[in-house]
Amino acid sequence: TVTDNLTGLIWLKNANCFGTQSLANALQAANTLASGSCGLSDGSVAGDWRLPNVKELQSLINFGFTGPALSNAAGTAKWREGDAFSGVQSTRYWSSTEYPGRPTAWFVSLDDGFTFDAGVTDAAHNFVWPVRGGQ
Repeated sequence: TVTDNLTGLIWLKNANCFGTQSLANALQAANTLASGSCGLSDGSVAGDWRLPNVKELQSLINFGFTGPALSNAAGTAKWREGDAFSGVQSTRYWSSTEYPGRPTAWFVSLDDGFTFDAGVTDAAHNFVWPVRGGQ
């Protein structure tokens, strides 16, 4: 896991453990994540993890970088594999935040940090990056 000292959120180190999923599958994957899977050995149990809301995902973004828009653990340079996360994809990650009045949810593009909404049909697939704590 990786703890964000600014937000107190605990992120799964492997940002590509689940690949791309529909929103329904992403929510289930995050909620059932537990120690022993995805490289976890933290003693967590199903229900400890969840899909982050859009603001939590945005807290990772550093607009000074692209492909991905993420800085290293020290915040001094562009992220590189293994510092502090692994498997980060420069593409879209689901949030748990739904768009009011429409069957859509927000996602954040790690390529450039921009936020969009997407239909939540089974055809829409984005990456899953579980978090715990906060809210």
